Formats: sequence, structure tokens, C-alpha cells
Amino acid sequence: METFYYEVVSINGDYANLKRTDIESDELKLVARALLPPEIQEGSRLKYEWLSYQMI
Repeated sequence: METFYYEVVSINGDYANLKRTDIESDELKLVARALLPPEIQEGSRLKYEWLSYQMI
């Protein structure tokens, strides 16, 4: 299973926009907040591994 690193760019209601930080990319990924740790804020860093997001 691969590991990906993200930064929370913005939060809009029940969704958050995430940007990959482990590769060069300008694309944003829209993710439901129910899948993310409840304590996230804009600027939070996340690790995606084994189908779950964790704060780092």
C-alpha cells in the first residue's frame, strides 16, 4: 500500500480540499470531512495510508 502526504488547503462545509505535498502537483483533491481527523484546520498536514488519513 502506498503512502501519500497532503496539506489541507481549504475547508468548505462538509468537504476539504487537499494538496499533495510529496510530489509536484497543483491539483486539489476534494475529500469529505467525515473521512478526515476531526481536528483538521487549514494548513494541517495529513498522511494517507491503508485507506485512512492521519495527522502528522
